[in-house]
Amino acid sequence: MELNLAQINEAISQAYPTREAIVFRDKRFTYGEFEQRTRQLANLLISHGFGCHNPRSSLENWKSGQDHLGLYMYNCNEYLEGMLGAFKARVAPFNINYRYVDEELIYLLNNANTKVLVFHTSLADRVQSIRDKVPSIRLFIQVHDEEGEIIPDAIEYENSIASCSATKPDVELDPDDLYILYTGGTTGMPKGVLWRQHDILIAALGGRRSNGEILDSVEEFVARANRSVRVSMPAPPFMHGAGTWNSLQTFNSGGTNVIQDNVRKFDAESVLDVIEKERVENLMLVGDAFGRPLADALENSTRDLSCLRNVITGGAIMTSTTKEDLINHLPNLNIIDTAGSSETGGQGTHVSSKKNGVSTGSFNLSDLNVVLSEDRSEILDAGHEGLGWWARGGNIPLGYLDDQNKTEDTFPTVKGVRYSVPGDKVRLLADGSLELHGRESVTINSGGEKIFAEEVEQALKHHPDVFDSVVAGRKSERWGSEVVAIVQLREGRSKDLDSLREECEKHIARYKLPKDFVFVDEVFRSPSGKADYKWAKRIVDPSS
Repeated sequence: MELNLAQINEAISQAYPTREAIVFRDKRFTYGEFEQRTRQLANLLISHGFGCHNPRSSLENWKSGQDHLGLYMYNCNEYLEGMLGAFKARVAPFNINYRYVDEELIYLLNNANTKVLVFHTSLADRVQSIRDKVPSIRLFIQVHDEEGEIIPDAIEYENSIASCSATKPDVELDPDDLYILYTGGTTGMPKGVLWRQHDILIAALGGRRSNGEILDSVEEFVARANRSVRVSMPAPPFMHGAGTWNSLQTFNSGGTNVIQDNVRKFDAESVLDVIEKERVENLMLVGDAFGRPLADALENSTRDLSCLRNVITGGAIMTSTTKEDLINHLPNLNIIDTAGSSETGGQGTHVSSKKNGVSTGSFNLSDLNVVLSEDRSEILDAGHEGLGWWARGGNIPLGYLDDQNKTEDTFPTVKGVRYSVPGDKVRLLADGSLELHGRESVTINSGGEKIFAEEVEQALKHHPDVFDSVVAGRKSERWGSEVVAIVQLREGRSKDLDSLREECEKHIARYKLPKDFVFVDEVFRSPSGKADYKWAKRIVDPSS
């Protein structure tokens, strides 16, 4: 049986109406209250004529199928209500990066053919500056996050949903209804990844048991939710896949989503305070960008954090040094590496712990995953020479919104099977394990050798003086392109180039060593903690 995300949420809310669904600062919402608020939002959208105008949605008919609703907010309960409320109206919500400049916003909103925009008051000026350049928007819904006026023609979120019925919307939910995730990637403008809701459920949102079996009925989701109550904090912004996927996984298991108090940046001290207060069991992070500050904050902490059992990390590398520090402070902690992308969902997991030891991103080739040859025509066997593409079959996206060429390139058919190939280069070793090398889009071709930025970054972060690092290529007369490391040192540490190179030599071949170093007060990253390679390129090569 194929399922719809709103269908599962309705069933769990009906079964456990008094269980807490969301905690955010001084606000607490049970599943019964969450059901009421999301139904009210759905009925508000339906009353304005929004929904699904075709019986089934697909990549081919998206323009005349579901209406699209943009979520332009920081983390808050309204963000999660916006997603589920839209699903219940058969409107397709999508994420908007609150750091985008006007040009990027205008492109994304037009590309998505946006009909409804839900936004924070603190972002209202940005909305005002671009609204005339996005003629498709017919409804503006403003959410108060600080003092400010409602922009002309907008409606206020809280009062508007309060005036709507909380009865179940009169729509026929469909597993083909869309889930849209915009991904910025490392090059070009943002791309909208289109998923069927059933496929994203299986691939990334908790539609499988721990043994890999698919839950194929609403009753099975309800029964699973009865066995345990997960209290989770997704620390990344909801505007990125890691944060929303973790929150939707929690909803689909009947758990409680705890939102951190400081939603503008990752504040390790504040996060630890909320973990202790709300007895958070699972914490979602993004690599060293979140893990390193958290480990430092634990150094002198006297908080009772015995509740925290799992740290899930994905989207960027968490080095073994950071993992060791976290486990030393919290000996019962499991650190779960997750591999995947907006185009694949989950592709693999690995657990580090005091008992099992610590590793950085060691994965085995799981079901539905293969390694494809360079030309994407063959499936490679274990122990193959050279690198291949890490690919996933099974439940994968329909493609990219309004970009057929990119869709055909990323989702090729090999030997009669359609795969998602987001761009990760790997080697499948003889023992069946994967040796990860990184994204092809951020490789540096130096003297004819391909050097993956992520492997150099990881080598640098082993040095005890390095707090953060990003690597980029710079034009070179001798090499064509040369490796340059941008380094943020720990507070009070001094520059020692020889020592940095010596540490790198322990982990990577000499030809991969940085030819130069640029020291900065802070490495600029996206709010999700991912490296911003466009920024890095400008820093190392201003003429580019």
